[in-house]
Amino acid sequence: MLFQDYEKGDFFDEMFASEGGDVYPHYKPLYQRFQSLEREQFQERQRRIDDTFLKNGITFTVYGDKDGTERIFPFDLIPRVIPDQEWRVVHDGLTQRIIALNLFLHDIYHEQRILKDGVVPREIVETAAHYRPEMQNVNVPRDIYIHVCGTDLIRDRDGKYLVLEDNGRCPSGVSYLLENREAMKRAFPRLYSGMNVRPVDAYPELLLKTIQHLSPRQSQTPVCVLLTPGVYNSAYFEHTFLARQMGIQIVEGRDLVAIDGYVYMRTIRGLVQVDVIYRRIDDDFIDPKVFRSDSVLGVPGLIDAYLRGNVALANAVGTGVADDKVTYCYVPEIIRYYLDQDPILDNVPTYLGWRPDDQKYMLENLKDLVIKAANESGGYGMLMGPSSTAEERSIFADKIKANPRNFIGQPVISLSRHPTVCGDTIEGRHVDLRPFVLYGEDVRIIPGGLTRVALRKGSLVVNSSQGGGSKDTWVLYQ
Repeated sequence: MLFQDYEKGDFFDEMFASEGGDVYPHYKPLYQRFQSLEREQFQERQRRIDDTFLKNGITFTVYGDKDGTERIFPFDLIPRVIPDQEWRVVHDGLTQRIIALNLFLHDIYHEQRILKDGVVPREIVETAAHYRPEMQNVNVPRDIYIHVCGTDLIRDRDGKYLVLEDNGRCPSGVSYLLENREAMKRAFPRLYSGMNVRPVDAYPELLLKTIQHLSPRQSQTPVCVLLTPGVYNSAYFEHTFLARQMGIQIVEGRDLVAIDGYVYMRTIRGLVQVDVIYRRIDDDFIDPKVFRSDSVLGVPGLIDAYLRGNVALANAVGTGVADDKVTYCYVPEIIRYYLDQDPILDNVPTYLGWRPDDQKYMLENLKDLVIKAANESGGYGMLMGPSSTAEERSIFADKIKANPRNFIGQPVISLSRHPTVCGDTIEGRHVDLRPFVLYGEDVRIIPGGLTRVALRKGSLVVNSSQGGGSKDTWVLYQ
């Protein structure tokens, strides 16, 4: 009986109702199947999956770790289950959000109506770390800036979905989503088919269609490549995985050359013109002639070809303004401004360091807040107030005073918990959800997403670099 000692705690539990402790109807087949397993049978399935991940090199990189950088991505065998009605709300909310963010990006790089009308302060946009004045009045292919987005969602104590942040530059994690699904189908084939789970394996094909849609040469099959920083990047496994699944070449900057406003790929048969680059390199490193002159990762002359419209980039240059954590605070207003709709998915309440009253509140309540730098990711540049020391809070207070525009504060949200394998027991661990949104000819969202889990007891930090793992996410048909 795997769940006999399970304790829900004072949190929203994904499997068990808060009142009475009954299993939610959409989890019952899974619960009954797992309860029928002996502990040794369950652990054997987990071992098989871990061995498969090891053999297949399903890894991530932790920079600066004394025990080494390359790690097998931790996978938990108990999947998250989302019923159809619940998923529809998430789907519609994410669709609304990416459409509004793309309208926002087009506007700030063109007419700037939202800045002139004072809905979003001009200073916030122009001081954003990833604002690119070079993109002013540049028409990007199909007027789409964010083609691939990973929006992080959490659930509060009442089970309400909230948007934690948008990742509109080079979001990672979808390869783990796809590998997790294959692992679960092998481990529990009858349970998977019996629960009528929506498939996710179309993602590589949809991603390829999304980037092909941007090609400046529509009269032929576009030549698409995936541009990676190289083998030492934390997401290199994902880069190779996606390129292989899409059937396109994976390249580094040295494999491409810009000549007379066009980009070419070096091959054994000579130069081949490239139409679309799915780049997994941030703006700063993509072209040393325009951005960081010391970058050896990018392609000199790439931006010139891009601005001429001879090659497309996914995502577009300058999208980082949209996932700046200060811009995030204005997304509800952005949705209302462009779409004349109320947001379907709410943000987490947020305090802005550049507002005097908000800053005062943040400094007086550091021990009760989560403080985040505007452009950090992966769990870095963050203060978890309740678990912080007085020295850490003092350091962050000085940082906020020195650069108030760069910091936000949020209340500690009690993330929902999910039953998770912890050694020989099943315990509740906090989770979030990263669905992946594609915006090409239309908006497509893969059912579910990557459920990330904080494997350390009591931790709210789900990032793999901070000790997190992942689960498969099963969205059910109606």
